[in-house]
Amino acid sequence: MTLPTTRSAVRAAQACMDRGDEMGARIISRVAQEAHDDHHLGLGLGVDLARLLARPATRRQLLRWLGLGMSTAALPLAGCGGSVDDGYGISTSTTTTGNGTGGGTTGGNAACSVIPEETGGPYPGDGTNRNAKGVANALTLSGIVRADIRASVGGASGVAQGVPLVIRLKIENVLQGCAAAGGAAVYLWHCTREGGYSMYSNGIVDENYLRGVQEADSDGWVTFTTIFPGCYDGRMPHVHFEVYPTLAKANSAANRVKTSQFAFPLATLIDAYASSGYASSVRNLARISYATDNVFADGTALQMASVTGNAVQGYTAELLVGVSF
Repeated sequence: MTLPTTRSAVRAAQACMDRGDEMGARIISRVAQEAHDDHHLGLGLGVDLARLLARPATRRQLLRWLGLGMSTAALPLAGCGGSVDDGYGISTSTTTTGNGTGGGTTGGNAACSVIPEETGGPYPGDGTNRNAKGVANALTLSGIVRADIRASVGGASGVAQGVPLVIRLKIENVLQGCAAAGGAAVYLWHCTREGGYSMYSNGIVDENYLRGVQEADSDGWVTFTTIFPGCYDGRMPHVHFEVYPTLAKANSAANRVKTSQFAFPLATLIDAYASSGYASSVRNLARISYATDNVFADGTALQMASVTGNAVQGYTAELLVGVSF
């Protein structure tokens, strides 16, 4: 088994991942696979290295460990452009907390990679489970195909309050060389600033805001206008979404080709939750981290949105979403 055990190899792998290059992720994946294949030889170190390297909170410590006299065999890093930082710094997605004029790059891995499959959670509202009144299905609601998801539709009248947020997802088909998946559809939902979910939580079972469907344009983009989600106890803040091959097929969860979630940079969360109405999010965020979250603990390389803006003028979150259909 070949492990990237020198500082230079691991730094280069990390640099690839931070710049959105696939090579760093490939190296980590190869280490994990080889360690798994060879587990009968007692190579627990390989497993530990792969798991630790995949977790942003432990990479700095891992880099120090790798310099303590281990073997110097390294995996090739061809294909990762640019120079490698000799320091131990870890790049993160950008966020602007000043006047909102700062630029950002699209979050996630820019390479041709399928975003991880994740749970839709207990509040999907896609017809796959029930609420207090029966089957909960927002996909069949009149008016659910919309860009602005802050208000309820289909006869409900509630409007979600919170810091303004624009979500932009670019859907790419990995099977076609990550070509823009124009015509695909996305069903997206998330919690309120208080941490509740429309259609399920007490007091908002009859509402369906913060849920909506959009058809991707010719460049693969879908755009939703919403509010910044809160942090409820036990989870890092996140947004759920399902991808469908066409808008016509986005009326049944049986047609979905991907279910996943995305996250926000910690600096953005801290900035947003200083706003009115997010007091419970401040407390809940203090008790959780990406390293302990039950969805993101295995890494956020393909699921961390790039965010610009601020809590006064609002935020824009962007992410590349690779799917295969």
